[in-house]
Amino acid sequence: MENLKIKLKVEDMIKYGYPALAQFPKSEKFSLVQDIKKTMHSLLEQVIRANRTRDKRMALHNVDVELEILRTQIRLATELKLLPLGKYETWSNHLAEIGRMLGGWLKSVNKG
Repeated sequence: MENLKIKLKVEDMIKYGYPALAQFPKSEKFSLVQDIKKTMHSLLEQVIRANRTRDKRMALHNVDVELEILRTQIRLATELKLLPLGKYETWSNHLAEIGRMLGGWLKSVNKG
């Protein structure tokens, strides 16, 4: 059940991210914006794969890597003054919640 919840949280985060990315300057539309969108979709893809695979540990490791890449991209966007601090905080909260859910999923896999 946790895996379905995390998928929905990633979808919610993507829905939040798109309008935030739309406010980036045109000069970033085909670079950082595209990179962040690719990472968001890759994160969603990795969550779906983790739900469907038997080797959960490796799949969840891949989810964790994508999550860390996205955290880094969002932080860099803020440091480059492309993303306002308020939007960064909200987006970071989404990512932190996904991280906590991922941690719970990992714990349950490691127990089993």
